[in-house]
Amino acid sequence: MRMSPTPAQPTGASYKSAGVDIEAGDLAVELMKKWVAKATRPEVVGGLGGFAGLFDASALKRYERPLLASATDGVGTKVDLARQLGVYDTIGHDLVAMVMDDIVVCGAEPLFMTDYICVGKVHPERIAAIVKGIAEGCVLAGCALVGGETAEHPGLLGADDFDVAGAGTGAVEADRVLGADRVREGDVLIAMASSGLHSNGYSLVRHVLLDRGGLSLDRRFEDFGRTLGEELLEPTKIYSLDCLALLRTSEVHAFSHITGGGLAANLARVIPDHLHARLDRTTWAPAPVFDLVGRTGDVAREELEKTLNMGVGMIAAVPAEAVEPALATLADRGVDAWVAGEVLARGAHTEGAALVGEYAK
Repeated sequence: MRMSPTPAQPTGASYKSAGVDIEAGDLAVELMKKWVAKATRPEVVGGLGGFAGLFDASALKRYERPLLASATDGVGTKVDLARQLGVYDTIGHDLVAMVMDDIVVCGAEPLFMTDYICVGKVHPERIAAIVKGIAEGCVLAGCALVGGETAEHPGLLGADDFDVAGAGTGAVEADRVLGADRVREGDVLIAMASSGLHSNGYSLVRHVLLDRGGLSLDRRFEDFGRTLGEELLEPTKIYSLDCLALLRTSEVHAFSHITGGGLAANLARVIPDHLHARLDRTTWAPAPVFDLVGRTGDVAREELEKTLNMGVGMIAAVPAEAVEPALATLADRGVDAWVAGEVLARGAHTEGAALVGEYAK
């Protein structure tokens, strides 16, 4: 019997042979759809898969003069810990927090967000897990996830390497924008507790604990009640809806999101030049992880405080008569909050914001 010749296999280059797997990318999209569907708002038009996300701007008609607030950010080197531990469904919370908690600082309501995930090789389940975390974070922030992009960069990133970034949009009434121009002498500073390190300073944390300290991510610490890796991957707390609730129940002059730069530098951004913010360290005790970083790396307190949040993730500046209703609102929402300082007249030897006293034990 005569056999038909086997068709010759193509020998030329292809996108797949160059390292980009379109089919794997398509599978990742299918896996993430159910999570994206959970992160929506009534104003979202259409679904996942278009070239652009659509948001019905007629929702802004309820504003007299709507201003759009925009922010973009990433998660930083915390993604490397996620890679090492094989945990991908928490850093999305970090991403949303970094973006949307910046937006709410001006008093804006978070509306929608897009994400960008860059990988060395598409692992569909991994991509879906990352998007799951982003979608969950969007729900916690009250915004919609209207789209995103996954890019495969073989040759630039290793097969297991990845990074994430996002951009968000919010809206605020022009005459309700918060900031330094509203802050007054006598305002009280209400601190809201962080959930841990959040997503800043991880280059220092990794250098101190892993490189210099030689600590294992699997090592269990009694102070944490869990492993070091679990502690370091604790997601950033998302304050957006808590801050919006404060605006509905109390007079608020400013918010400060405590990210890179630490407490004093971020608070100083919302304090006018003629005033001075004073935070009292004795009003709270930073979580044990901050002490571990300091002790292991012999890191000076000044360096810790200008790099890490030291237990405070958001600060609200309110008039004295608004303190009680503000604290009550936050307590009702399960937010650990306390009076941490005040706004004073600026003297010749004071700075924009400073910390005094020794941390509570």
